[in-house]
Amino acid sequence: MKNAFVAGGLLFLLFSAGLAAQEAAQEQPAPAPPLEDQISETQHSLRMGAQRVDYTARAGTMVLRNEQGEQKASVFFVSYFRNNIEDPGLRPLTFSFNGGPGSSSVWLHMGAFGPKRVLMQEEGHALPPPYGLVDNEHSLLDLTDLVFIDPPSTGYSRSAPSEDPKQFHGVEEDIEWVGEFIRLFTTRYERWGSPKFLAGESYGATRAAGLARHLQQRHGMNLNGVLLISSILNFQTARFDTGNDLPYPLFLPSYTAAAWYHSKLGSELQTNLRQALREAEEFALGEYAPALMQGSGLSAQDRQRIASAMSRLTGLSPAFIERSNLRVPLRRFVKELLRDERKTVGRLDSRFTGVDADAAGETFEYDPSYAVIQGPFTAVANDYLRTHLGFESELPYEVLTARVRPWNFGPAQNRYLNVAEDLR
Repeated sequence: MKNAFVAGGLLFLLFSAGLAAQEAAQEQPAPAPPLEDQISETQHSLRMGAQRVDYTARAGTMVLRNEQGEQKASVFFVSYFRNNIEDPGLRPLTFSFNGGPGSSSVWLHMGAFGPKRVLMQEEGHALPPPYGLVDNEHSLLDLTDLVFIDPPSTGYSRSAPSEDPKQFHGVEEDIEWVGEFIRLFTTRYERWGSPKFLAGESYGATRAAGLARHLQQRHGMNLNGVLLISSILNFQTARFDTGNDLPYPLFLPSYTAAAWYHSKLGSELQTNLRQALREAEEFALGEYAPALMQGSGLSAQDRQRIASAMSRLTGLSPAFIERSNLRVPLRRFVKELLRDERKTVGRLDSRFTGVDADAAGETFEYDPSYAVIQGPFTAVANDYLRTHLGFESELPYEVLTARVRPWNFGPAQNRYLNVAEDLR
């Protein structure tokens, strides 16, 4: 009886364990289906003056894998290939992307190089909805085929299920996986023979410089050229950190141009922008930079002289410049230039103005030059990709996202990132 009781207890425990395991299995979510390439192909034509350009558009995602075949990410792209080319393998091919980090390629795609562009007013102001789409008479498609890439976590690009998206969010990681997309695309569409170019804007220029070296060393892919737009290669040139005086003389001519646009310069400079810029550049390198290097050793007389010269070239008051220790970072400049009008100017494009909650703050609340383009480009991109190019997705198209932050600067964690040497 005792043995039978023990045996019965063991059977009950085994049965209970089996039920528990079955219930646990039922509670586990089903594994996500594997990613698949999803590409829509459509035919179009473009009028560029008297010339008609017929082309094939492809909009979709390509799945990137490691060498073990494991899925890592699904990368969204839009490509345009000109039709009726006798030998497509000899036609130039340009891979294009914007920066951020965290930006999709919509800005270069639909604002500069692509066959269609968002319709804006002459100086770039947005029209009221419904937003328009027109042929881009300045497209590069007459000269080169185009591929616009959205890096992982931007646009419709996403990491694979169970893959940590952070593995793509860094200087080296970004270069590696965008480089892998370029290699795979070049292989699948038989374009290894084509002259190849990169076009990158802002942080995209940083990426392009790094890719130039990576593609050559990792894949033996030599480039015919690199287009750097609003470029930043050495981050020391744009970081207004205590003890780093390099950005101040470099930004000064841009301050002059912004002040000229808003009629804040004196009459002798206001009549000729190029002359004003020449004077700003000469002053920045000739007197301003050495004055900053003197630090507190600069005499009171020289300090006043430099402040007066800066005021003449920036439209800011000598008193404000002196209070700023002759160092006006961008975040203060965009707030100060039109403070008397209770306006701020754009950081990306100083032609545009905004209104903060108050005019007393040290820095601006938002960038009016981004606010004016965000809505039109987002709306047109979502409509264009689905209704014109036939790509359907219910994911949000991430035009500019903070999901990539914090960005891993890798070996440049404790110094300024500089990819100029990679480009060399």
